[in-house]
Amino acid sequence: MQRSLITLIALLALVGSAIAQKTLTVWSGYPELEPFYAHVAAQFEADNPGVKVEILTQPLRDYERRLMVTLPADSAGDILEISSAFAARLVQNDLIPPLSANLEALVTGGAYADFYIENASFDGTVYGVPLFRGQGALFYNTAMFEAAGLAGPPTTMDEYVEYANILTQRDASGEPTVSGWSLRLGGGGSGIAEKFWTIMHQYGGSIVTQQADGTWAADYANDAGYETLKLYVDLVNKDRVVTPELTGDAQGFQLGTTAMFIRESWVIGDIAAKAPDLPYATAVLPRGTISLPVNLYVTSSDPLASTFVEYVMRSENLRWLLANVGWLPNRQDVDYADIIAATPGLDGFINIPADQVLFTVPPIEPIDEIQTRMAEHLVRAFTDRNLVDNEAGIRAVLQTAANETNDILRRAGLR
Repeated sequence: MQRSLITLIALLALVGSAIAQKTLTVWSGYPELEPFYAHVAAQFEADNPGVKVEILTQPLRDYERRLMVTLPADSAGDILEISSAFAARLVQNDLIPPLSANLEALVTGGAYADFYIENASFDGTVYGVPLFRGQGALFYNTAMFEAAGLAGPPTTMDEYVEYANILTQRDASGEPTVSGWSLRLGGGGSGIAEKFWTIMHQYGGSIVTQQADGTWAADYANDAGYETLKLYVDLVNKDRVVTPELTGDAQGFQLGTTAMFIRESWVIGDIAAKAPDLPYATAVLPRGTISLPVNLYVTSSDPLASTFVEYVMRSENLRWLLANVGWLPNRQDVDYADIIAATPGLDGFINIPADQVLFTVPPIEPIDEIQTRMAEHLVRAFTDRNLVDNEAGIRAVLQTAANETNDILRRAGLR
């Protein structure tokens, strides 16, 4: 009897230990967000003794590959942070469940614009809670603009080209030492296509467009695509305001080797850490910009997982996210005015005019392949001097790439 009692006590101790060590796992493809989740986890753990929140972050592409393996095996985290475009294929393959009733009410109760609700839903059912977005804006060096006699940022695409030429600084041989406008000319395939897409959007173009019958088609072997690729070809080969060798993008902006470039809001925090004295401002693009929503998806049936998401979405935590990380929260019922006042660079991202047209990567399964294959054609074209003043050649490049895009869509049953 004494031995049975000891065994019972040991079993109860094990059960109690298991309860005390209950764990929720949060997975993210943005390592810079780990401090944010840790900030929320500290609040959650204080209010829920015995619950531990574990945070796993890794580079985005590695993370997406991890999801493709763990979700079918039912071994993914309890709360998953996923972009709406990538999540679409997971939702459509029944790998992610719909939201609980309380989280669905949070999403549809007026806290979010329709754009973000639609990108967190599928066939009228809400699957994700909109958290933040990657959104483009122009970063420009105000000291360089002033020195060049430019009173403010460009507001038309003609002005972008004009300003790029005015702002470029050259050595004695005529080679640029400071790029007037840094363009993405290499690197990851989908990133090249997205940056091209953002500029093409100013001309009214898109990489793919959904047709009236629900199918999809390439939409860049046209005037919008031509104007965009011509811009790249001219600025690289004819005007020589940007070269593949010149340090550009965020690093070049911080080093002073480019006067302006288009990028997401994370650059603001990067500048604060690496070049705090850099004189710069941000501005909206002429027509509008890309907005890539990232949502939280709950795979666990444990109500605590949904409760943690509610903690994440508290206004004070979203304000912390904006102030300390720089990604743009998607809740529209939170006051960010004082944070914007303290960090003026956010103005071009938060205070966008009502007539700005946002677009996003469509939630179709082959979009990554489409962008990667398209980028291969673009990279070759960007530095091809034979395309200077060669409209037929530029249009042929775009038509070849568009044919490949349509083949990929057809193979996926979308064309």
